[in-house]
Amino acid sequence: MLESATAEYVDVILHVAERDASIARVLREICGLDGALRATALELVGTHLRTRGAHQDVLDCIALLRQDAVAQRIAEVLSAPSPE
Repeated sequence: MLESATAEYVDVILHVAERDASIARVLREICGLDGALRATALELVGTHLRTRGAHQDVLDCIALLRQDAVAQRIAEVLSAPSPE
């Protein structure tokens, strides 16, 4: 289970993904990777973003995606069929 602060962050991530299909697709792909591969990919992304002067909130989001429980929750929600 996710701690409260982390769960709130995940809710924000999911809200953004809900509003932008391209973000949802990328998150589905990243969160669907196994832990080691996901961590490596996110390290590369984080390094690139740091060299571009990304805001700390973005870097915090990247760090959260490394956590298995966070990735699993996001993957579950984004893989679920949308209600019609």
